[in-house]
Amino acid sequence: MKIWMIFCAALLSMAIAGFGGVALIPFLRKIHFGQTILEEGPAWHKSKQGTPIMGGFLFIVGSVVSTALFYAIWRMTGSGSTELAESIPASGWKLLALVIFSLLYSCIGFADDYIKAVKKQNLGLTAVQKTAAQLVLCAGLLGILYLLGDRSTVIDFMFFRIDFHIFYYPVVIALMYYLSNAVNLTDGVDGLCGSVTTISMLALTIISGVFKQYDIALYPITIAGGCIGFLVWNLHPAKCFMGDTGSMYLGGAFAAIGIVLHMHLLLVLVGLVYVLEALSVVLQVGYFKYTKKRYGEGRRIFKMSPIHHHFELCKWSEYKIVTVFSLFGLLCAVFGAVFAVNHYAGF
Repeated sequence: MKIWMIFCAALLSMAIAGFGGVALIPFLRKIHFGQTILEEGPAWHKSKQGTPIMGGFLFIVGSVVSTALFYAIWRMTGSGSTELAESIPASGWKLLALVIFSLLYSCIGFADDYIKAVKKQNLGLTAVQKTAAQLVLCAGLLGILYLLGDRSTVIDFMFFRIDFHIFYYPVVIALMYYLSNAVNLTDGVDGLCGSVTTISMLALTIISGVFKQYDIALYPITIAGGCIGFLVWNLHPAKCFMGDTGSMYLGGAFAAIGIVLHMHLLLVLVGLVYVLEALSVVLQVGYFKYTKKRYGEGRRIFKMSPIHHHFELCKWSEYKIVTVFSLFGLLCAVFGAVFAVNHYAGF
């Protein structure tokens, strides 16, 4: 795929997400699809009550339309064939599987958002319902990849590799589940998840190119473009939130792209901001339960989790949190991309 196509796809996705907000946000306000704020959240978040959710549709539509359009253009021009379905390579079918998987993941978030918006409660689907649906989708994606010929059970630990054989599948499902939900947890401050995801998706685009997976590279670059367009409406003070509809889409896409590329631990490095956000929740909950059982009262490591709320309660502005977390994410992304280049070159 030519570089100009990749850049044009990103620009189209950005334009759809940016200009789409002009129509979507007033519509969400009209139907009263607004956010309900948690009682235990930071007090100043109460001012965000009623802010439209499901803004994630902006980058979802942008990325899917741009990916489909430019993949079709590439197939009909680059392959010398006017028939799109003629001799589509396995990578093309993997790209389709990625998009469908992400959209289905987004459907879980949509159901959650819909319940919140209609019932005006911050709690939507139960944890069991979400987990069951996510695990089924993760297993389904691995099954499709297996049918498409991807039967490697080796996990790359960057400096060495281990063949997990049959245990590869539960391990990878657990990794996908953790990372996808980690992205979801990162969405709690205006512009944070969109900014961090823009950076991580650009890194995945570069890494896809390094691995010569040009079909796959089209997807993360359009997501990055869509996120940039979405940030026009989501930076503080946010005019809309992506909601679980958007964050689940981003989480599913991020985890799935990494698994398709077989960059398991490199995926953790590129998405280290997500990993630490989720880890802060695990540590907080685990320590609270332990101390409650041990001392009769629950104690906390952080003022609040996920950790971006801890920094909020430490009087960091939302701008500062987004800037610092994004810079840290950029550092991780650069390191991951550089490692990928050297790793691919055999160093």
